[in-house]
Amino acid sequence: MITIKDIAARLNVSPSTVGRALADDSRISAATKQRVSEVAIEMGYVANLAARMMRGVSSNLVGLVLPDIRNGFYSTVAHALSKCLEGGGFQLTLSETDDDRLTELHHIRELTSANVAGIIIVPTARPHPDSVKLLKALPHIQLLRRHAALGEQWFGIDDTQAIYEATNHLVQLGHHRIGYVGGTDDLPTGSARLKGFHKALPRDEAAGPAFVHLGAPGSVDFGREATRRLLSLATPPTAIVAASVQTTQGVLEELTAQGVHAPDDLSVVGFGDEMGFRWWGPGLTTVGLPVSDLATACGLWFVHHIKQHSFTSAPYTSISPATLIVRGSTKQLGAVLAETANSRLHDTAS
Repeated sequence: MITIKDIAARLNVSPSTVGRALADDSRISAATKQRVSEVAIEMGYVANLAARMMRGVSSNLVGLVLPDIRNGFYSTVAHALSKCLEGGGFQLTLSETDDDRLTELHHIRELTSANVAGIIIVPTARPHPDSVKLLKALPHIQLLRRHAALGEQWFGIDDTQAIYEATNHLVQLGHHRIGYVGGTDDLPTGSARLKGFHKALPRDEAAGPAFVHLGAPGSVDFGREATRRLLSLATPPTAIVAASVQTTQGVLEELTAQGVHAPDDLSVVGFGDEMGFRWWGPGLTTVGLPVSDLATACGLWFVHHIKQHSFTSAPYTSISPATLIVRGSTKQLGAVLAETANSRLHDTAS
């Protein structure tokens, strides 16, 4: 294994000069740094991370702590951040919490012990007090979700407005019985999206408990079960709003399994614009999310402040708007009722 001493011998300089050059020490000239870097690459030198940690030097690793990489929403975030951080000389390392705060604590402890340069986190609903203490001791930023205990630096989406637009679209099409399938309101995103749903409903109307189903936002099975319950009501909804990527997937799977056709039988608005959503049925009307742009902006901000050593507790918020993408899965309610009546008249005449 090539060491700093080997590089020093090749260049006929002291090991300390090589070490300082590799650490980008300001006492070393740019020309010497360049020569050391070239020889290090030529000889196949790999920095000893353990030794750096013992000296208390931060690594070039940035931790990304998120709920579930199987969710296309989060995999897009991870990809965009990885590319962004790579351009800044950092490497992304990924940790999944499955929305469990003890798992979250375990990962934060491990990342801290590895002297990461910082952490980007999509926090659980109630982070452990020890997680809060650890995060306060190193650069970190909240992404998509925000928890007050973790500070006021956050990059997110306007979740309330996103679901307001989705629900209002259905209201404008004449729908009054609108089912809602979303995440629990103990998560800030779940609470904000539910607020948007209720805000869009006319003042003289309200969605009863049977029409609102809250559960794990990352569960396809929950989406299927909630849809099953909505369809089994004596007076079922004429439209459904799904408020997370995974629950949208569950809603679509259940509608397909039961042979319910959108928009003739039911109008549907989803959340996120996964590739398969564009091809489902007549094309899914859905909330398009600026996930990649949001993650890139977060990464650039993070790299800038790490390199400038300018992380503070001063509040910083960046909110990106979502966009309603109208496709074929939603329809004017009157048109649906007229077609249904015509179909029944035709069946009677036959």
